[in-house]
Amino acid sequence: MSSIVLVTGATGFIASHIVKQLQEDGYQVRGTVRSLQDEDKVKRLNELCPEAEHKLELVEADLTKPESWEAAVKDVKNVIHVASPFPAQSPKDENEIVQPAVEGTQAVLKACVQAKSVKRVVITSSCVAVGWGPAALAADPNKVFTEEDWTDPEKLDAYGKSKTLAEKAAWDYVKELPDEDKIELAVINPAYVMGPVINGSQCTSLEIVKRLLEREKPFCAKLNFAVVDVRDVAAAHIKAMTLEEAAGKRHLIVNQNIWMKEIAQILAKEFKPQGYNVPTANCPNPILWMTSLFDRTIKMILPNIGKVYKFDNSRMKDVLGITPKEIKETLLDMAYSLIEVGLVKKTKKYKGPNAGTEGEEEEKKDEEEKKEGEDEKPKENGDVKEGGEEDDLKKEETKEDQKIEDVKDEEKKEEKEPEEKSEEKKEEKPAEEKADDGSTEEKKE
Repeated sequence: MSSIVLVTGATGFIASHIVKQLQEDGYQVRGTVRSLQDEDKVKRLNELCPEAEHKLELVEADLTKPESWEAAVKDVKNVIHVASPFPAQSPKDENEIVQPAVEGTQAVLKACVQAKSVKRVVITSSCVAVGWGPAALAADPNKVFTEEDWTDPEKLDAYGKSKTLAEKAAWDYVKELPDEDKIELAVINPAYVMGPVINGSQCTSLEIVKRLLEREKPFCAKLNFAVVDVRDVAAAHIKAMTLEEAAGKRHLIVNQNIWMKEIAQILAKEFKPQGYNVPTANCPNPILWMTSLFDRTIKMILPNIGKVYKFDNSRMKDVLGITPKEIKETLLDMAYSLIEVGLVKKTKKYKGPNAGTEGEEEEKKDEEEKKEGEDEKPKENGDVKEGGEEDDLKKEETKEDQKIEDVKDEEKKEEKEPEEKSEEKKEEKPAEEKADDGSTEEKKE
């Protein structure tokens, strides 16, 4: 196969897997990056498939620079548009991600039409554009969403809104094209994407597993996730690019629903013996609420506590022919990859693929420290330490209570300051003036 496939945002979590699978299938791949000067990211991309028939070509392109896409799509037959902002926290101004997502998608499609060589564009959307938010479940909490459903973008956070509006803009743009400029469009709507990280970069998708391994909080929020493996998502994009029946359709890509506590239990069974103290206790809602006052990420998930979003994956299995990987394989492969690329620190007891003798040496060193009486120092990065999870939850509750009390004290202090200043002014006035003039008292009231 010699026709060029363009993958936008090639350094991303999903896109890097698409690039790898395309190269393994013999395609000639061109990937876009925001900067070719990022040597580490470029190096990782070039090492994805060392035996590739065609060397990976990388070009610079930016969603905020429409003119950068003309060269990127030159002589390209198929485009897989993955690039899109994906923040860990909702920005103060939603247009920080909504605008580049929508306008960037339009710029890519416009460049594809002008190139005259592009036959089909596959766009990465999200299940969030299909059914998301408490309002989507208001009529029927047990609803199973299909590709026919759309979420009201005005009832979504900035990320959800950006994905929904970008997909709508794509369908509208293609629909309005004159016959001589027509291109085919297929859309992939993946659920929460998990699985091995091969690009070596931090991204929002890996946050849940990372936080559990590092024991960022001593509890699990009562969150339910519709999960899918990143390798299945990558395969779905390639199938949607090639199968005739995929053109003009949306495709939900999802494996199964799983609670955060169940994710934690799978990780704990594998990694607690390796020194990772993965929390498996559910978090009481009051503690979660208190934590949200100081943690924007927690605040963002509060509306979805206890909610279960179910999606029909019939098209994934019947049309694209994809059988999803086992959830345990997805989670463990992701966890090990995070440790191997250095996004999660290796513990002294780590026994993973490249543990080597590092763990044994650290263990010997630890034994020596214990003999010297230094074993009482607190462990770092989620290492197993003495004490039950109930104690941790109590400590967390006490900590959050103290934060709230500090805020209240600060507010009282701010309220008291004007009164003190007013009293000082009174003392500065002559006694007879205070007796004749009650204006200060009136202002105080």
